[in-house]
Formats: sequence, C-alpha cells, structure tokens
Amino acid sequence: MRVLVLGATGYVGSRLVPALLDAGHEVVASSSRALRPDAHAWGDRVEWRRCDATDRGQVDTALEGVDSLVYLVHSLDSPGFADRDRLAARTVGESLVTSSVQRVVYLSGLVPDVPPAELSAHLSSRHEVESLLADSGRSFLALRAGVVIGAGSTSFEIIRQLATLLLVQPVPLWMNRRVQPVAVSDVVRALVETVADERVTGSVDVGGPDVVSYPDLMSVVSRAAGLRRLRLPVLAAPSTAVGLGMAALSAAPPRTAVTLAHSLREDMVCRPDHTWVPLDGRPLLDLGTAVALALADDPDVAESSRRGDADWTRGQAVVEALPSPASVRAAGLLAVRRLRAVRARLDRPRS
Repeated sequence: MRVLVLGATGYVGSRLVPALLDAGHEVVASSSRALRPDAHAWGDRVEWRRCDATDRGQVDTALEGVDSLVYLVHSLDSPGFADRDRLAARTVGESLVTSSVQRVVYLSGLVPDVPPAELSAHLSSRHEVESLLADSGRSFLALRAGVVIGAGSTSFEIIRQLATLLLVQPVPLWMNRRVQPVAVSDVVRALVETVADERVTGSVDVGGPDVVSYPDLMSVVSRAAGLRRLRLPVLAAPSTAVGLGMAALSAAPPRTAVTLAHSLREDMVCRPDHTWVPLDGRPLLDLGTAVALALADDPDVAESSRRGDADWTRGQAVVEALPSPASVRAAGLLAVRRLRAVRARLDRPRS
C-alpha cells in the first residue's frame, strides 16, 4: 500500500514513517517546511513531497497515486490555529474527493463527555477537523489519543518539567481529573494497524492501561526521575494563569501551554465501547514503563547528535556536571532548551 503521511517530520510522523516502511508499505513523506531528507535515518527510503495543507495545488500533487492518507497536521502553536486547521482540513477534504485515496486516518484528541459547546478551543478544533475530513466520502477513522507519553511530545514535556523543576508544586483542584495516557510507540502501532484496515471507521480511542489523575501522573514522572516533590492543592486558579505558569516552567510556547491548560478541566479517558484493541494481542505499555522509556530518550540529545549541535551538547554537559541539586540542574537544562528552541525558530526556513 502507498501511504502519504502529511506531517511526516513532526513528533509522531517521524516515528510513524519507519514503522510503516517496516510493515511493508511504500511511503510518501510530506511536510510544509523545506524538505531535508538527510535529517532522518529513513530519508532516502521514501518519496518526498512538500505540501502546505492549505494550498489546494500542493495538496492535489501530494495526493497523486496514493492509496491511504495519515493526517497529522495541526497548528496549535500558531495564532488563529483553529482557523488555519479548519482551512487545511477543508482543502484536503475537497482534494480527497477527486483523488485516488481510499482510506484516511487522522490522529485526533480524546473528546470528553460534555456538550460540544463546552469543549476547549483545542478539542473543539480537533473535532471539527474530524468532521471536515469525514465529509470527503472516503473510508475515514479518527484515532483519538490523550496525553502521549514520549520524549518530545508537547504535553509530556510540559508535564515532565512541571513534575521535576519545582520542589513544591501548587496544583489547582480542578486538575484532579482522570486521564488515560498512552505511549507514543502504541500510538504508532495503532496508526500502522488502522491505516490498512478499512473495517474500522468513525472514531476510536487509544489509551494505555492506566487511568490516573494529573497530579498522580506528575508523581509518576518525578518518581521515575528519582526526585521527591511535594504537591499542594490550590483552591482557585484560572486556566489561563495556569497555562502561563506551565509555559514559564517548560519550553512550550505560551500560546500552546494556555490552549492545552483549558483542556485539563475534563476527564480525558477512552470510551469502553470505542477503544482500540491491537489485533496482534500484545498489551499496551503501562504508564510506568512508558514514562521510564520517555525519560531515557532525550529528543534534544538525539537531535543534536544528528545535526552535530556542539553548542547544545556542550551546554548540557556543563549543566549536568554542576555540583548542585537536581532541581537546579533541571532549571539550567530548561534554560538551555529555551535558548536552543529560540535559535531553531530563527534558523527555520520559511515556507
């Protein structure tokens, strides 16, 4: 099967492409940014097509000769992300009608059991994208995931920084909601399996075997990092203020952190009758194992090694060698990450 991955160079896409290749599929890798095949170990095993999902001409070209599409496009860190994601989904959906594509799988987000009008802007946008892509008339599946546990995942990296940086951590009472995290490796498994299985349509939730509260999730992360942290309940804290605090204590852009914070007020768990069960029967990773693997896989180290980023490697070594408490070293590493992220944005080619 010939599979187009829209968003192939992103967090999930860069892990999905080699998994699809290993499963025997031909892959067309697409990104809206300038294409850099040499930046990926699998770069010479795929066909590359640059595609801005809001550009109908580029989308038509990207879909040529493709059997299935995995849609990983989102603009959460951009101003007006809902408008841009709506335009991208509508453009791709219209192009699908006249294309050779028979199957579409979209990685969406878990939707809490509340009226649509009460959804956060982030989840409302994801739900809208589902509807627009489904209207193409192709076999369609929205694979809905909550917090994805893996090094480099925006939601996990925010939680990791919050769980390790402060010795005493204020936690709003409204964050005592249930969440069902899932390992990134299991999200990739689900995408590989469902992209070729047209029997599964509509929406399916994917989550790990453990359901915990957000404070408990932070406790799992801090314990896995070998740190002792105290969490204190806070009676009242606006979501926006919490989001800004999350941004201050992590490398996430403030806009992204605030948007995600508004999604924390509801339970984010899988629907029992709409939950993905692997066909191969292998169990999904438990939370402890998923967190341990994520902490052992630092995306900055891997990326800097591939690029030969001596500045980051040297900065990390200096901070980790400091004779100081773990919290101080964590703050130093966060500062280096922030500087590196700013430099990456300045160096990033314009589309």
